[in-house]
Amino acid sequence: YDLITLDRMLPGLDGLAIVTTLRTIGVSTPILMISALSDVDERVRGLRAGGDDYLTKPFASDEMAARVEVLLRRKSPVDKHETSLRVADLELNLITREASRSE
Repeated sequence: YDLITLDRMLPGLDGLAIVTTLRTIGVSTPILMISALSDVDERVRGLRAGGDDYLTKPFASDEMAARVEVLLRRKSPVDKHETSLRVADLELNLITREASRSE
């Protein structure tokens, strides 16, 4: 998955346990914690447990979309020095505009 949205208060389980377990087993997927628990202490607990961002309910859908965009952008930064595109054995040099195929 590219991103996980995780509620803090799930039936019978705290989202903190899930995020802690995911981080412990090496899952590095960005996690947006969502919760009605809006106290500063609760937000800090969510971030320290391994959440990458914390959004409190109620929230505007535009704000959630913006936070998701930011987390995805952080995960896959654009490499401004990339000078070629490669698909299977086909390579396109973006500077010289030459295509080549490996044999």
